Amino acid sequence: MTEGTIRLTTAQAIIRYLANQFIEVDGKEYRLCGGGFGIFGHGNVTCLGEALYARQDELPLYRGQNEQSMGFAAAAYAKQWLRQRFMFCTASAGPGTSNLLTSAALAHANRLPMLMLCGDTFLTRLPDPVLQQLEHFGNPTLGVNDAFKAVTRYWDRITHPAQIVQSLPNAIATMLDPADCGPAFLGLPQDVQGWAHDFPAEFFERNTHRIRRTTPDADEVADAAALLKSAKRPMIIAGGGVQYSRAVAELTAFADAHQIPVVETIAGRANMLATHPLNIGPIGVTGSNSANAIAEKADVIVAIGTRLQDFTTGSWTAFAKDARFIAINAARHDAGKHLSLPVVGDAKRALTVLGAEVAGYAAPPAWVGEAQAERAKWDDYVADNVAHGNRPHSYAQAIGVVNDLCDPRDRVVAAAGGLPAEVTANWRTLDIGTVDVEFGFSCMGYEIAGGWGARIAQAEREPGSDTIVFVGDGSYLLMNSDIYSSVLSRKKLIVLVLDNGGFAVINKLQNNTGNESFNNLISDCPTVHDPFAVDFEAHAAAMGATAETVANPVELGEAFKRAKASDKTHVICMKVDAYDGWTAEGHTWWEVGTPHVTDSDRVRAAHEDWESSRDKQRKGV
Repeated sequence: MTEGTIRLTTAQAIIRYLANQFIEVDGKEYRLCGGGFGIFGHGNVTCLGEALYARQDELPLYRGQNEQSMGFAAAAYAKQWLRQRFMFCTASAGPGTSNLLTSAALAHANRLPMLMLCGDTFLTRLPDPVLQQLEHFGNPTLGVNDAFKAVTRYWDRITHPAQIVQSLPNAIATMLDPADCGPAFLGLPQDVQGWAHDFPAEFFERNTHRIRRTTPDADEVADAAALLKSAKRPMIIAGGGVQYSRAVAELTAFADAHQIPVVETIAGRANMLATHPLNIGPIGVTGSNSANAIAEKADVIVAIGTRLQDFTTGSWTAFAKDARFIAINAARHDAGKHLSLPVVGDAKRALTVLGAEVAGYAAPPAWVGEAQAERAKWDDYVADNVAHGNRPHSYAQAIGVVNDLCDPRDRVVAAAGGLPAEVTANWRTLDIGTVDVEFGFSCMGYEIAGGWGARIAQAEREPGSDTIVFVGDGSYLLMNSDIYSSVLSRKKLIVLVLDNGGFAVINKLQNNTGNESFNNLISDCPTVHDPFAVDFEAHAAAMGATAETVANPVELGEAFKRAKASDKTHVICMKVDAYDGWTAEGHTWWEVGTPHVTDSDRVRAAHEDWESSRDKQRKGV
């Protein structure tokens, strides 16, 4: 070892570096990496495990039950921290690492930071082929880890210890960049993890990071201002990027100053309180009549921090064909979609400078009044939709019960299936940033794992609040083991398992397109001979949770009160109807591939009906 260097293994250097990275959040410093999720195997236990053991007080390691769910938990943790902090996931070489592919894709689609430290095959190739190694006869450098190149923002394979002096800072810079944010992957060959190197001592000095805020170009702001000032029916689409920029106050001030109605994307839910007079509701396929009614009339649309995916745009049928877009986004890729006037930069700064440029402008009162009247009608619909009585039990009723009884700072988590639409449409926001509906990747299995990750972050930020998970029976059966994780780690969840007997929302889509129920509801599976209901209460109790089954929304309310009072993960199970009780209003058209040729009259009629709305679609510009 030479003067000014520290001799460490590759694994030890990675962990020591991470432990010395900090970030400033609201004037307070936190360790940038909140710790990690890990399952050990022969590809990461001997070297990376040794390094993590020595730093367990600084970088706590949560033992997961499944690598995919570990990745979901890491993504939810980053989302709760508004992308200011991240967790790492470590997995062994082979199937342990490949299990992370789905969660890496989820983090990539949702633009969330997550660091993967994954085992890899031996660089020397001396023991090849090793256990779990895939052999490519014509390319010995190719392996499972190369698959992550498609689902990460930063990818590297560490073939020499000295590489991490460049690679680790680059990975972190990517994860913290508002424009390029996403998961980072480091492949760690089993031998290289243990190789020693004389690292420069200054590499391990304490380093405090700050999230970059890019000021938008003055000409872009001027062009956007000129267009907005010409608007007779302006509208704002507020996406998840508003929260990541910590620009909620600026959004509200901008909307108030210029009297512009605001609608929210799925990721942008909880940008505004439900009671704000300019909050016109969620937009799109899983939106509200109110938001969609003004969207189809708006002449200028200011899209802030949204990637404008198809559920937001109704597959680009939700807007007038001559509507003009202004897109404020840190990512150039998102700012230029559909011939938008781009304002590339930080939302907080962009709203401030754009507001100054349009000082004195306000939307016509008649337009604002029309939007507010639509919202009032939608509120009436939701109030009736969530009401319970002599009607089939539904997702909406369960959502309404919880909404009435939860605390304002409780965090709601939902994902794929019917619940994202039902939560988005029916949940009334009680406080800012309290809703996590994962719909960027629409990934079944995220719910409970994501709830666990969110709860870890909440315990650091807001220990008095609860994490409430809405999950259907299909997603529960796919991935539920983090109920056990939450009990082991004392990170309490409230989990509502709403059982509709299978994949009911896809069955609904199947029926709506003229198809017969087939292979979605358990009762309609041709290879199921003796259908029976799963005892979710007993299953959850077997993993250490307090669990109970309720018969109706009234009993659900009483059970939820018990769950709130408990200091332990509490699972509440209730059956809901697979056919009745869906939110029937608020939907835009959504492009779905339907058969152009069929022997079924019902399928043919549904195809013709579906295609009849295509003339509203903006054709790629």
